[in-house]
Amino acid sequence: MNVRFELPEELSASAPPEARGLARDGVRLLVASPAGVEHTVFSSLGDHLRPGDLLVVNTSGTLPAAVDATRAGRPVVVHFATELDDGAWVVELRGPGGPLLDGRPGERLELPSGASLTLLAPSAPGTTRLWRAAVTVEGPVTGFLAAAGRPIRYGYVPGAWPLADYQTVFAREPGSAEMPSAARPFTTSLVTRLVTEGVLFAPLLLHTGVSSPEAGEPPQPERFRVPAPTAALVSWVRDRGGRVIAVGTTAARALESAVTGPAEGWTNLVLGPDHPAAVVDGIITGLHAPEASHLLLLEAVAGAAVVQAAYDAAVRRRYLWHEFGDVSLLLRR
Repeated sequence: MNVRFELPEELSASAPPEARGLARDGVRLLVASPAGVEHTVFSSLGDHLRPGDLLVVNTSGTLPAAVDATRAGRPVVVHFATELDDGAWVVELRGPGGPLLDGRPGERLELPSGASLTLLAPSAPGTTRLWRAAVTVEGPVTGFLAAAGRPIRYGYVPGAWPLADYQTVFAREPGSAEMPSAARPFTTSLVTRLVTEGVLFAPLLLHTGVSSPEAGEPPQPERFRVPAPTAALVSWVRDRGGRVIAVGTTAARALESAVTGPAEGWTNLVLGPDHPAAVVDGIITGLHAPEASHLLLLEAVAGAAVVQAAYDAAVRRRYLWHEFGDVSLLLRR
């Protein structure tokens, strides 16, 4: 990873912008390209787009994926990350200090309302953070989460906020363990204004898993769908010289997993300097932690020099990080 910076702890957004007296689209926007860095607010996004540009948005909705559990008589929290094709779930066990790495195959945890889960095996070779688990519950697991769960949050967000604060204006199909947060600053009025100015929108779906807090840990496989009309519109825009801008790393990962047309399934794609973006010309994204694998994806889209300049400026100007923080628009041309 080429991009390097130090993140002061006080630059982590600890609450939604609405709790800080801002509208959703009132967060700051940093625009970086080979031409330099500019500072504005998200409601002025249209000033940096052109008629014919295409914004590709993720319509995945956020699940209340954190559930209290009992493990050998002690309280823990289970993060439900991803539902697998066979009905099992990828889960993460967490204590007050972070992930619990001592899970054992066959271990059973008690969940609310008489439900339970049993750890089956690590989700991938060499990891003890994420596990495949069988969930025993009445009805669908998503229904259980709706009744017993709450949004996943980390230590930099000390207060509890309702699930609505973790949904974007584009959310239609619940399935993400954590909010596809790059789209959070969009409002219906901003989308309407951009459309009237000639900016195009197209949907896709990618259900996000849990964050990857370990240094150098790659993204997990994620379920995605790029519908045929979106794939066709991407090709049409590119053929006419327009820019394809992914709203979030999730949208970028899905688009780059479907470079030849519509696609659906699971993606293991890891973008980086050795695997540059082939479809995406720019990305709207939140600000990521220093060791996050997402930074490699940003380099793959905009180049290391643009990303480094953006993050240097964001630290210097005291932008706010994480899902409730400020946003950047990174362009490679």
